[in-house]
Amino acid sequence: MPHPHHRGHRSRSRRRLGPGRWQVHARVERFVEPALLLILRDGSTHGYDLADSLAGLLPGERIDMGNLYRMLRALEAEGIVESEWRDDLPGRNRRTYRLTEQGRTLLDAWADALGEANETIAAFLGRYRDGRET
Repeated sequence: MPHPHHRGHRSRSRRRLGPGRWQVHARVERFVEPALLLILRDGSTHGYDLADSLAGLLPGERIDMGNLYRMLRALEAEGIVESEWRDDLPGRNRRTYRLTEQGRTLLDAWADALGEANETIAAFLGRYRDGRET
């Protein structure tokens, strides 16, 4: 079995651009979920508006509508969000989504976990900056 650092290994988070040059993508896995819950906390909305709002919270990330709707259906199956068809909005009927109480509780848990991750990242960056100044 090849060693993970050998040339054939591909990482989604980093790639070598050339001698001494790297491109790194620091990603928080599953960050779309808390971002989606945060948007829905502010009120019910439909899929395309959700995608636009997600694009604002996740710059540089491609929002795939199929994946977004699959995630919404899964969250609805878990009781995290609820949906209904609305015909009182401009244009054709649209399914709108809203956060449930369970969803608010999950959003709180995400905020706590992301706060802890933020502290870890801040400690890392502080140590990194301290080492560069010496």
